[in-house]
This record gives sequence, C-alpha cells and structure tokens, in this order.
Amino acid sequence: MAVTNVVGLQWGDEAKGKITDILSDQHDCVVRYNGGANAGHTVVWGDRKFALSLLPTGVLKPQVTSVIGNGVVVYPPRFIEEVTKLRDGGLDVGTNLLVSDKAHVILPYHMEEERLLEADSESQIGTTGRGIGPCYQDKVSRRFAIRVGDLLDAEHLRERLRVIVPYKNKLLAALGDAKSFDAESLVEEYLGYAEFLKPHITDTTRLLHDRIAAGKSILFEAAQGSLLDVDHGTFPYVTSSSSLPSGIWPGSGISARRLTRIIGVAKAYTSRVGRGPFPTELDNDLGERIRKVGREYGTVTGRPRRCGWFDAVAVKYTATLADVDEITLMLLDVLSGLDEVNIATSYLLDGKRIDHFPSDAATLARCMPVYDTMPGWSEDLTTARTPGDLPAAARAYVDRIAAVIGKPISIVSVGPDRDQTIHLKS
Repeated sequence: MAVTNVVGLQWGDEAKGKITDILSDQHDCVVRYNGGANAGHTVVWGDRKFALSLLPTGVLKPQVTSVIGNGVVVYPPRFIEEVTKLRDGGLDVGTNLLVSDKAHVILPYHMEEERLLEADSESQIGTTGRGIGPCYQDKVSRRFAIRVGDLLDAEHLRERLRVIVPYKNKLLAALGDAKSFDAESLVEEYLGYAEFLKPHITDTTRLLHDRIAAGKSILFEAAQGSLLDVDHGTFPYVTSSSSLPSGIWPGSGISARRLTRIIGVAKAYTSRVGRGPFPTELDNDLGERIRKVGREYGTVTGRPRRCGWFDAVAVKYTATLADVDEITLMLLDVLSGLDEVNIATSYLLDGKRIDHFPSDAATLARCMPVYDTMPGWSEDLTTARTPGDLPAAARAYVDRIAAVIGKPISIVSVGPDRDQTIHLKS
C-alpha cells in the first residue's frame, strides 16, 4: 500500500500539479489537506488544459477518489465554478469528488476583511485576497466559524449567522470603509450552494481510514510551498496553514506515520509571489527573461512572480523539514540559453558566512547569497526524454543541486506535458 505525499520545497508554484497528475495514476485517492482556492494547478486532460485552485488534481480521473480534507477552507462558489467547468469540458465529476464535513467555509465577510487589511501598507502581506487567512482565524478562534457540515442544517446555519454577522459588520466598520452584510441573505445564498455541494459532503476522515484498512493507496497533495508554512516558513509572509507533510495529520485525520514516500518538488530556479525576503531574487533583465520564458504569472491571481537563482540553502532546509525521500526538479528547460547558471550554496549575514536558513524573515532579509557559478547550456531541452539527452552542463547543474541538498533527484521536467519528463536512475 502506497501512501505518498507531494510537497513543494520553495515558495509555491513549483509545478507540483504535473507530478501529482502523473502519480495519481498509481493511487486510489488524491487528497488536498491544506489551503484553499489559492493553490493554482494547471492540469491537462486530452487536448484540454484546466486551471484548478481548490479541487484536487486527481479529479480529472474518474477512477480516482478526490478528497478535500478537513484542513482545507472552502469557498463554495469556487467549488461550484470549477466542478461546472470540468463537467462542461466533458469530465464526469460525481461522487468521486468528496468534501470533508469538517472543512471550514469562506464567506464574503472574510474576503472583505482581507481586502481592508491588504489595503493598509503597514499590515500588507501580499495574499491572494480569497479570504483564506480570515477564515483560518475564525477556525482557530472557534466562536465565529462555519463548517461545511453546517450548510446541511438550515436552522443551525441561520442561528449561527445571526450571531456572527453583526459582529463581523462591527469589525469591518472599524477597519475602514467596508461593505455591510445581512445574515438572512447569506443564509439563503449559502443554502443554495449547499444543494450543489450536498452529494459531495461526507466524513472524509472515516472514509480515508476505511480506504487504508482496505489496502488502498493514497496520494496527499500539498498546497503552496514549504517556505510558506505558517510555522516554519518566512513568517509573517506565509500562508495560514501547514504546507509541510506535518499538515497531513491535522488536515486529513490520517497519521503521518502512514506515509511511505515523500516527494519534494522544486523548480530549477526560484520564484516567489507577494511580499517577503528573497535572497536570490533577480530584479533585472535576467529575472524578467526567466519570468517570460517560464510564464511566471500566478494561476490564481495572474500576478507576475518574482524570479531568481536556485537557492540550495532554502531547499536543503525544507527538504530536511519535509524529510523527503527524493526531489523532482521542474522547469529546467527555462534556463536554456544562459551563458552561466548560479546556485546559492550559502549566505553572507552581516559579513559572516552561514550555511543554514534563518528562522525569521527579518534576518533572511539581511542575507546575501554566495553562489556556485557553473557553465550554462544553449541546447533546447524540451525534446529531451532520457538522461543521456541532457547536455553535459545541464546534467552537471542537476547533479550539483542534488549534492548540495543531500537528496537524490529522481525526475527532471523539461516542459509542461507528461512526456516532457526525464526519470533519472538513483
């Protein structure tokens, strides 16, 4: 029985969707356990591409059970929108897609609160504006949270929102020029969504335990990247959930001891969206070139991503935190045509050389990268299919990254399509 986790090792957007899509053929269930509609995955089905931000990647395969676990926060209109697009595209999305009755629900006042906070330059983090952080705040505070299961009980939902909405209106008014919300209108709106969601809602924790007991294989799909983990990332410029394998246990109810394989995903360079320190950032023409060639624009927001050299200090840190068995290196083809390529192998912090990743963002902001500079390559890699197809300089670059991180690289991706994948011998 395989219980696998695919986890990003940078600041998200590592092309985890491609690896999850490939591995979903080998698993009976694919499970999202953290985040919300801020996890942009572009997946291919036949000759069509679908951009998913909430649904698990496995939903494109009817034989796979796709699960949104209790650790995810759900915005029902986005769930309905993504399911509808898949059905309109010819995919049979039915009860092979399940949502935890314990997952928490994003409501419009969450997005309004986030809008007001992000408008303040002093408190701005650079979020996607989807209301995810405020929803997690309500989950932790307990008093004002709504769970997916609550949508199935009209009177209970009405009773809860009659208490919550007046408080939220006062909070929003204190934050600035805010919208005001009506409890009864929200009740009616969300009861409408509940009719669409009802066939998909279940106790996913019990379901997953039953599947494991029956010997079924499970693939856990992390959202965002490990450097955005709320506990171990570049706080406060992080997401609101645990994007490491450690998030599986609370986010699904399945013990992390069940994991048999952890696959870390990293780009051959580094990108970041939003604010926060970024030691290897290339805020110049070269960074713009990488952005354009790599199509580095957010799947969820469309925002241009900040781009820079591969940061082996950061990835070694997250590979250790995630305890990965192997690494898949994505988008190597984007670096073709460069005379030289750089790998940050240590930092200079206030003039002193360090080889560890600092524990806080303020210290990281003072770090300057120390690079290993290697020859680049001119060859187009998008047609490479075997290790022997890689130019010597490209293979040397891959091997150097593996050596610095101390983990084997099992896959190199040279394009978005499934066949643009090179399996390396361990």
